Amino acid sequence: MKSLRLTKWRIFLIVLLALLTGGGVFGYKLVWGKPFNVDHFYDRVFIRFALEDPEMLTQLGILENTPFRGHNRRLSDVSLERGEAMIRRVDRDMAILRSYNRDRMSHQQRLSADILGWFFETNMGAREFMYHGFPVNQMFGVQNNLPEFMIETHRIEDRRGAEDYVTRLTQFPVKFGQVIELLDYQLEREIIPPRFVVDHVLNEMKAFTAAEVEKHELYTHLVGRLEALEDVESDAAEAILADARDAIGNQVYPAYADMIAWFEALRPRTTTDAGAWTLPNGEAYYRHTLLQNTTTDMSPDAIHMLGLEQVESILAEMDEILRAEGYMEGTVGERMDQLAQEERFLYPDTDEGREQIIADYQAMIDELQAEMSPYFGRLPRASVEVRRVPEFRQDTAAGAYYRMPPVGGDRPGIFYANLRDVKEIPSFGMRTLTAHEAVPGHHFQIALQMELEGLPLFRGFPLFSAFTEGWALYAERLADEIGLYHDEYERLGMLQAQLFRAVRLVVDTGIHHKRWTREEAIDYMFETTGMPRGDVVAEIERYVVMPGQATSYMVGMLHIQYLRQQAEEALGDAFSLSDFHDAVLANGALPLFLLSEEIERWIRSVQENEIVAEQAA
Repeated sequence: MKSLRLTKWRIFLIVLLALLTGGGVFGYKLVWGKPFNVDHFYDRVFIRFALEDPEMLTQLGILENTPFRGHNRRLSDVSLERGEAMIRRVDRDMAILRSYNRDRMSHQQRLSADILGWFFETNMGAREFMYHGFPVNQMFGVQNNLPEFMIETHRIEDRRGAEDYVTRLTQFPVKFGQVIELLDYQLEREIIPPRFVVDHVLNEMKAFTAAEVEKHELYTHLVGRLEALEDVESDAAEAILADARDAIGNQVYPAYADMIAWFEALRPRTTTDAGAWTLPNGEAYYRHTLLQNTTTDMSPDAIHMLGLEQVESILAEMDEILRAEGYMEGTVGERMDQLAQEERFLYPDTDEGREQIIADYQAMIDELQAEMSPYFGRLPRASVEVRRVPEFRQDTAAGAYYRMPPVGGDRPGIFYANLRDVKEIPSFGMRTLTAHEAVPGHHFQIALQMELEGLPLFRGFPLFSAFTEGWALYAERLADEIGLYHDEYERLGMLQAQLFRAVRLVVDTGIHHKRWTREEAIDYMFETTGMPRGDVVAEIERYVVMPGQATSYMVGMLHIQYLRQQAEEALGDAFSLSDFHDAVLANGALPLFLLSEEIERWIRSVQENEIVAEQAA
């Protein structure tokens, strides 16, 4: 994946850095004013955000193996001041964007303007909701994302990388202090998380800081990386490790202690109420999160009803298979729970059993990858591998998630599998999860998007959940359609995953709009899906802290399926599934209304080509 796109990134970054210190009229317009070329404006917007976000630059991997690696010594600024500066920047950029003449733009330039404009307006437009939500919670936040970033993303490939790692450790107090400042700001406005969030966060942070410094993961990770470096002498390595011990003991641990003290003081003010409705102007806030996540104007009630309809349809499909396999008694959820506890579908609860799970996931990726050529014209160049969710965050993390490869292409995409409890991983559901997270789901879509050439740099990143999660859910069904599930039990695993996403429509709107309690939502999901109760609890608690996001999966998938049906009906024998998939993925992640426009454009193009071919014949 070392492509023209990476070269473009590096050239634009270096030119922009040079022009910051001079460069005449062209330089002023490119860096500060209105660039002559709208494509330069698009790239300038994204690059300036990246330059101000050191952790993003590390994740992207653009400047690795260059002299410009100073960002690896810094952590990203998350202060209130930077947030306000970003709002002002977006206002200026929106004014510049609107000033370009659309009539002079190419189709792709206009599409870029529509994508960027919609993203800015919906994500920055509702200023009153900018600080709603819970920035420190059991799913994400500085307390777990930052250590994971240090261990999984920060590169230690030479002595400088190791020294930069230690420098970043010394900056934990600053970043934690910025987050506490934000939490204070929210507290003044009565934006308070429910009690279970506070309890999870406290337990997580106390466990994270309970180990002796030399046994802590932040330290043992550095030890392992230094041992792998042949060009770092033992005296230099020991000096680096001594600095790391000092940083963890005197910087990292005290930063966590401050955060722990803050949440312990907050706990008496918390309640068991959970949902967007508990926040200031909560109903409007929830509608805004639905707009952001579904990229539609569907109301909470409409999404709730859609969920109930999908649940009924999928349950009927599952019931038919269960009866055919001899499972007759109880609800579908009860029968799936019974199935998931059968020994034949479970791995040993041992280190060896967990290693086998990872190996089997990787084998499934390889099997699915080998079957993709007939269904896609373009296949990603980037590889994908499976890793377990880091143990320090597995208890409250999702069952699985995907991390995209860096722009440089020197690392694979990662499918993280949560191995906290092997009883939560019945084998009949593993191939579906592989299809969703890796092939042909998230990895296919996101890696292909990052490899797009000739488009603005921001178009290489998955900005819209309805598209990315909708595609991954579509990928689960596609794997069934093309016969990649080995038996009816694996098909039940796929249907249970589909049911899970349909139930999400019901419980997300139930929690945030209909004011269901956490317990009501847990009971409904457990009784309906038959998923392990531990998974269900983690999921419901996730929806509480991420309002609206859970609705994006099914809404997105149904929209892609609808567009495919429209294309099949319009094109008849001229319809090609491979070409349809390429058309859906050709522009990267889009809001659903723009995806509709692009598929309609593709249909017209195919029809016109058919007419030309007929005339030529």
